[in-house]
Amino acid sequence: MADPILYRKRLIPEECILLKDDHILVRDDDKIITGWHTIKPRKDLHHGYSCYYLREGFKVSKFYREDGSLLYWYCDIVSYEHEADTDTYIVTDLLADVIVYPDHFVKVVDIDELVTALDEKLINEETLKTSLMNLNRLLEIIYAGEFSRLQEPIERVIANRK
Repeated sequence: MADPILYRKRLIPEECILLKDDHILVRDDDKIITGWHTIKPRKDLHHGYSCYYLREGFKVSKFYREDGSLLYWYCDIVSYEHEADTDTYIVTDLLADVIVYPDHFVKVVDIDELVTALDEKLINEETLKTSLMNLNRLLEIIYAGEFSRLQEPIERVIANRK
């Protein structure tokens, strides 16, 4: 079976990028796990792994520095569309994000972008609700001490690649 085609769609700034260099490592009905290098070089972020939780509405990524040390875990609230005939996934970033640092400090970011997107009619009220509900569900997992459940598929892939 050929790998699916992945696109990352952002609302702010508006863009839709083919993730042509992402390597699909696992795919099943519930998730897609990829390994990747940054699209645009950055001083802090070099490469990572992402797990798209298709039914959950979030993507959990492990971000690494160039030297291979952990930068942090980055969680995007997302929605996706799947075009079955071309096996194409368009994953839309629903703006709210959660960063989990190595010391387990949790930071929620970009909530203000939800307001901007609603004001500028980039999203509708239903999408706003979806984003906030998915964010709430993710935070409940993290605050219950169960984030390792979302990290585990990525950690297993990394261990199997060594």
